Amino acid sequence: MKSEVTRRFEGDWGRLSEGERELFRLVVRGDFHPACERRRLDPAAPWPASLRVRSVEGAPGIWEMTWSFSGPDGRATFEWIALDGEPAIRWRRIGGHAIFGQP
Repeated sequence: MKSEVTRRFEGDWGRLSEGERELFRLVVRGDFHPACERRRLDPAAPWPASLRVRSVEGAPGIWEMTWSFSGPDGRATFEWIALDGEPAIRWRRIGGHAIFGQP
């Protein structure tokens, strides 16, 4: 599935440790991406419980995902968009719980 990132995501990404970045990559490749593909084919398909994907309260169209439960806390926000006429993900923010102030 195609994706793009916001400038805020890029800034947040730069503040993550290399270990956090690698963990995020592993979760996206192993769990998130396959779940997105399933939901692209069937919007009612459930998200993996381990990702705790849900809509962000007070931010219509924005979703959150938990990619790390162990310290430090790892969260990311995203939205569904279209790229080249196909469903895609725009990563908006990444980091800890503080990202929800401006998802």
